Amino acid sequence: MRIGIDLGGTKTEVIALDDAGEQRFRHRLPTPREDYQQTIETIATLVDMAEQATGQTGSVGSGVPGSLAPYGGVVEDADASGLTGRPDASAGGGRGAGG
Repeated sequence: MRIGIDLGGTKTEVIALDDAGEQRFRHRLPTPREDYQQTIETIATLVDMAEQATGQTGSVGSGVPGSLAPYGGVVEDADASGLTGRPDASAGGGRGAGG
């Protein structure tokens, strides 16, 4: 199973696809503004929801606003300004990423 995270300025959405590319689960939550730790927790919650709903674990990919600095892996110019200057909030599906 593949799990995708779309981390946006207003919403964070998860989708789970089976091996045939069929949607198995999809859900969105508001993106916490200005709160990096809460953003990490929201991502982890969505990944957990997808895994519980499908009964499977999966690899996680993500898209985040802004860009990653070429050295250091921190987010630059993020729409969700709590991310700017922080490690990629989507790393590890929100598990183990810290600030």
